[in-house]
Amino acid sequence: MLVHELPPRDPGSIRVRVSHVPVNPSDLIPITGAYAHRISLPGVAGYEGVGRVVEAPDGLSHMVGQRVLPLRGEGTWQTYVDCPAHHAVEVPDTVPDLVAARAYINPLAAATMLRLWPVRDKVVLLSGAGSSCSEHLGRWAIRQRAKRVLGIYRSECRKDRLHRVGIEPIAASDLDAISNASVSADVAFDALGGDIARCVLERMRGETDFVAYGLLSGKPVMIGAEIRARYHRFHMRDHFSVLAGQGMQTAFAQIWPLLADAPPPPPRVFPAQEWREALSEVEKPGGQKPILDLSSLTQRTAASSA
Repeated sequence: MLVHELPPRDPGSIRVRVSHVPVNPSDLIPITGAYAHRISLPGVAGYEGVGRVVEAPDGLSHMVGQRVLPLRGEGTWQTYVDCPAHHAVEVPDTVPDLVAARAYINPLAAATMLRLWPVRDKVVLLSGAGSSCSEHLGRWAIRQRAKRVLGIYRSECRKDRLHRVGIEPIAASDLDAISNASVSADVAFDALGGDIARCVLERMRGETDFVAYGLLSGKPVMIGAEIRARYHRFHMRDHFSVLAGQGMQTAFAQIWPLLADAPPPPPRVFPAQEWREALSEVEKPGGQKPILDLSSLTQRTAASSA
């Protein structure tokens, strides 16, 4: 953890006092050294979080005091974040900090995928169904009136929650059930990659869609010549240009009601000083989503971990 004096704010940016940030698997990529060719050091981790505007440019003074998501600015694992004013999304008063802090990466990805591949009257298969993004996909697919939503889970502790939210659970070890589900699926959203993804893809029928959006297994999807389903690779960053400015505001106008109706599971909150323990929680099978509470850190300096 580093402590340094705040630099001057760029004229077109707002300054946000960050209160809560989640710890996502994607946040660990620069920390572990993966994709080192894309990372400039020193740097600050974190892609999402929530806080209040403490400084704003002339003409935007009304933003001071607003609770916002400081999107596409600096790394969020620090007490102060500067971001372009038009990239800040105001958080409704009805949305708690612990929900708002997680409202960007996974909800936006899930909502975008369901817009690109609508699931009404279709059988939906999810892999990595215990993950945050997959749960959003499953619950919102049910809201879109999918015919069935089935979810492949790896940790046994995920099974009961999947039942509770309406997703039919399938153990990752039950290869026969996975095979049968794959044959019946019209759309598959894959968070795992590796052997399970290959198993699903090989058994899906023609004129169906397989959407690969994650590699939680750490292994790529091996695509053979005999594949009949349409294979799609989804990267959220490919859609940021479409969502710039008002597009992002419009997207969140749809996401806030979805999160209010189907909030994510309760997180485990860590004081900022316990960031190492929070990182360890990410690696635990079936662990709760860790969130760092930055409010205990000094308000005169910026603290970051990278």
